[in-house]
Amino acid sequence: MKKAARRWLLLALALALLAAGLTGYVLSTGGDDGRKPYQDAARPVAERVADLLGRMALADKIGQMTQAERGFASASDVTSYRLGSILSGGGSTPTPNTAQAWADMNDELQRGALATPLGIPILYGSDAVHGHNNVVGATIFPHNIGLGATRDPKLVEQVGRVVAEEVTGTGVDWTFAPCLCVARDDRWGRTYESFGETPDLPASMTSIITGFQGEKLGGGPTSILATAKHYVGDGGTTGGDDQGNTELTEAQLREIHLPPFRAAVERGVGSVMVSFSSWNGEKLHGQRHLVTDVLKGELGFTGFVVSDWNAVDQLDGQEGFTAEEVAAAINAGIDMVMVPEHWQDFLTTLKGEVDNGHVPAARIDDAVKRILTKKFELGLFEHPMTDRTYTGTVGSAEHRALARQAVRASQVLLKNDKGVLPLAKGGRIFVAGRNADDLGNQSGGWTITWQGGSGPITKGTTILEGIREVAGPDTTVTYARDGKGVDRSYRAAIAVVGEKPYAEYEGDRPEGLRLDDEDRQTIANLRKAGIPVIVVLVSGRPMEIASDVSGWSALLAAWLPGTEGAGVADILFGVGAPTGKTPMTWPGAKAHEPINAGDGQPALFAQGFGLGYGA
Repeated sequence: MKKAARRWLLLALALALLAAGLTGYVLSTGGDDGRKPYQDAARPVAERVADLLGRMALADKIGQMTQAERGFASASDVTSYRLGSILSGGGSTPTPNTAQAWADMNDELQRGALATPLGIPILYGSDAVHGHNNVVGATIFPHNIGLGATRDPKLVEQVGRVVAEEVTGTGVDWTFAPCLCVARDDRWGRTYESFGETPDLPASMTSIITGFQGEKLGGGPTSILATAKHYVGDGGTTGGDDQGNTELTEAQLREIHLPPFRAAVERGVGSVMVSFSSWNGEKLHGQRHLVTDVLKGELGFTGFVVSDWNAVDQLDGQEGFTAEEVAAAINAGIDMVMVPEHWQDFLTTLKGEVDNGHVPAARIDDAVKRILTKKFELGLFEHPMTDRTYTGTVGSAEHRALARQAVRASQVLLKNDKGVLPLAKGGRIFVAGRNADDLGNQSGGWTITWQGGSGPITKGTTILEGIREVAGPDTTVTYARDGKGVDRSYRAAIAVVGEKPYAEYEGDRPEGLRLDDEDRQTIANLRKAGIPVIVVLVSGRPMEIASDVSGWSALLAAWLPGTEGAGVADILFGVGAPTGKTPMTWPGAKAHEPINAGDGQPALFAQGFGLGYGA
């Protein structure tokens, strides 16, 4: 039978079936090769989505809306329950923790997805928030606060592109980044995840989304799905309380916290993650006005909305999610639910809420359409397995060179009495401080594990190693963590001090942000020698140092530079000139917290301050 005649016959049959009331029947109009329309890459995405959706039972749809954690779901679970996504929580990795093992793990899970009757591939998500930071040996870039200090959206876009390559090489296709919070209280433990305290900085740095996704999602082999998070207002909670309450009028919320998300939507971000926090006492995960009316309606967001880790369970304030919580979250506009451990209970609960009419079938279809659209746009149906040509790029010399460039650009010179910096090469230099020779400390939280950790937790160059490399063989570099042993035979001393790693919740510091006793004593030991003391501050936020800084010859804010500590040394020795500008206001005293640009509080260093070398 000729193709045209066959199509006319199929159309006639379809009309006859519709006339007979057989509306649930799915009629394949696939090509002669047996492919169904949704399997035909030549067809428009919207047509493929509509065809696939028409073939899905409720169990298939609810499965697509469910994201389980890799430690609690196997490949056979993906097959049996039609799961739409798997994630790695912070520090949840295969054994051994190598790029190759990640690729093998992802391919096994993907085979589980392809074994389902409809063969819908999974999305694998990971918090690649400053590099592919769960993977040992990956390139770790400065945290967002440092990237914000660069004031260089093009450089940040390059960072996103390199991270996407390393993520692609491990089979992961979705990063839970960038964080677009506007951090308004430095005591908040996630301050370093913010590009800056005013909305213009995070909005400008949405360029990283283009780095992750490309000019359009799926436009290249290393395009990965980006996530704008955490929607909305998580950086404005009272007291800097993690998962706390943002007490603002809607006009204030729109003015301060919404602009970066508007910019992300304009860049075509594929997913948005909702915040754990509340707005005026109501959890964001139940906020239909903000999620559906504002984000999807007013801003025109066409991607899908994902919940945060078990966040749906927080709606009623009691442990254990309920049917009421599930219905409230889905009806508010959550499309995919991150329910790491108890995903089977979630599947049963959501099905019950659909069956009893509490969640409309149209809401389910809208959520699944959004998820499937991104899977088709990413090209997962055509290329579901890991592209192993990129596995070898993880931690490559080329990528580390870009990270070193980003470190240089992020350094902010806050003080430089008598032009003590840059240091000349040659002679004797003394280095001290617990953060001088500690790769984990300089990388901060969200590095290999959720909270991060001290010591040689991955591969890279410490700041001390960078100093020795950049200073060269004619310079004698002596190191003592506590600063003891220095004398006037040294022409300068460098104290690398600051914070230890932390992440959300455990990083909250309501008691204040002063240097601890160990750091203060280390600096005091160096000052006794009567030589210039240069303080390099490794921290995820401005610190309360106003009472200390007068005794220091120079102060360099290094933020959390990641694995390429030589970038800090480049600035110390003049290989590069400091160009960074502080993205946050530094308080003049503890009593001035919280402090932000334009609020009239006395500042030690204003937002946008940063010295250079020269006149």
